[in-house]
Amino acid sequence: MSDPDVIVIGAGVVGLSCALAIRARGLTVQVIDREGPAAGASAGNAGAFAFTDIFPLASPRIIRQAPRWLFDPLGPLSVPPAYALAIAPWLWRFWKASLPAQVRASTRAQIDLMRLSSGALDPFARAFDLKPLLRNLGQLQAYEGEAEFRASLPGWRTRAEEGIEFHHLAGDEIATVQPGLSPRFTHATFTPGWHSVCDPREYTLALAQRLRERGGRIDVAEATSLGPNGVETSIGPLRARAVVLAAGAFSHRIARTAGVKIPLETERGYNTTLPADAFDLRTQITFGGHGFVVSRLSTGIRVGGAVELGGLDLPPNFARADAMLRKAARFLPGLATEGGSEWMGFRPSLPDSLPAIGPLPGHGHVICAFGHGHLGLTQSMATAEIVADLLTGRTPGINLTPFSPQRFARRA
Repeated sequence: MSDPDVIVIGAGVVGLSCALAIRARGLTVQVIDREGPAAGASAGNAGAFAFTDIFPLASPRIIRQAPRWLFDPLGPLSVPPAYALAIAPWLWRFWKASLPAQVRASTRAQIDLMRLSSGALDPFARAFDLKPLLRNLGQLQAYEGEAEFRASLPGWRTRAEEGIEFHHLAGDEIATVQPGLSPRFTHATFTPGWHSVCDPREYTLALAQRLRERGGRIDVAEATSLGPNGVETSIGPLRARAVVLAAGAFSHRIARTAGVKIPLETERGYNTTLPADAFDLRTQITFGGHGFVVSRLSTGIRVGGAVELGGLDLPPNFARADAMLRKAARFLPGLATEGGSEWMGFRPSLPDSLPAIGPLPGHGHVICAFGHGHLGLTQSMATAEIVADLLTGRTPGINLTPFSPQRFARRA
């Protein structure tokens, strides 16, 4: 086989979306992944295109709530004691990114990326025959009491300014969208334009299939280092004129082989997938005050979320999945909690909640496409479009300065 034009490191939803967009521009592409397609967070997420999630995780609200949450090892946000010292520099950057001026800038950048991705969804799905895997079930944000609902209103006003459709509900109105919710949730907001995939693993595997059908190559191989002419891998050196680094939570380790240190951390996410008949779920439900969602997939009912900042090497703490499942049973009294399968995956997160998209500092032939946190599926189409633009000399549709890997990078 002759050398491809582009090597993509990572066969998750971002890497494969980039590979398809690159191939559609006429470039040859080879994807490598240490485990193969859909082996990581792309398989176990909630399956939603969360275009309304325009606010960064790094924010004054999270900073106010963090002390209470951090004292609860099973709460919405936790740092395992064994990892506290290692993550301290990242938390300091996270705190600085939570200052009001930075939050405003990050929100504006997130809005731009969400608008680009939302607009790319239908063309991308049509171009690669993915429409049968998409669904539009909406999303319901549930609030415990008037105070929690009122606290959400400034965010909804900002969404309204961006043209996002939603409907506030109270009392019996909630059951018209989703019956069976506990009466402790007195208010809710329904977003009808919320899209999702039938199952994130099936969707990612479909991306891999579409790429192979269009002449792309996918190999199981671990990238061990970046070089000036390609990538050193577990199956030998691979050569290409350009490399796309889309290895999710492992991307910073690969970047370091090129002498660049990027403060990428891991939001370890947990979930339990129950049988499809576990509950009559008609829309995705977000329990924002508790940091988890309940999603209806073709493969079952998935209860998952929360953020555990615990790195890549600590063993999973599945007590977190159990805690969310117990809460879900209280919040949805008819939920059958038997027969589920547990999962933990790594979400790659940068301190300001924005991904790294653009050239790796000092290595213009390496394009970064990682750090999307819990929004990898949501922002995959926009990221793919931007990466393809950069590789073919086109001007991307948004200002990339807020996403530049240069903003955090330093020499390793």
